[in-house]
Amino acid sequence: MDIQTYSPERAKEIADLFHQSVHAIDPSVYSPELKEAWAPTPVNYERWSERLNEKKPFLAVIESRVAGFIELDADGHIDCTYTHPDFQGKGVASTLFEYLLEEAKSRNIKRLYVEASLIAKPFFEHRGFSVVKKNEVQRNGSSLVNFSMEMYLSPNNQIQPTAIASVD
Repeated sequence: MDIQTYSPERAKEIADLFHQSVHAIDPSVYSPELKEAWAPTPVNYERWSERLNEKKPFLAVIESRVAGFIELDADGHIDCTYTHPDFQGKGVASTLFEYLLEEAKSRNIKRLYVEASLIAKPFFEHRGFSVVKKNEVQRNGSSLVNFSMEMYLSPNNQIQPTAIASVD
């Protein structure tokens, strides 16, 4: 697995990865209607290209394919973390997160935060994030649940536990 920085020729592949990974989620977790609200069909490649040019995600590449991507904003916001269905369970997201963590430390970012889906929540909890609150997000006429989560890095770049907030 090779971690690379974003290049525009990967935009369509990343947009497709996002769409495929959302639509591969077990329907017992997210219904087909919710997945369509989250990742509409057809994919809006123009919108994705603009977004990726701004976000410049880190990419996990395996055998010349983008296996996953993660985004780190200047303020510590992790906007997207997705793994292609063909590569799930192979350490892609973990490797990307470790890379992002080192990058955050090098940029002297003190707080990482994310709005994690139901399926991403355990991934981030396992890495030291605490739930701040549960959210209901309206998207394309549907209501999706996610969780605002955060993690602090100490002055010596260690993960600092945060107080766990009550989630209703």
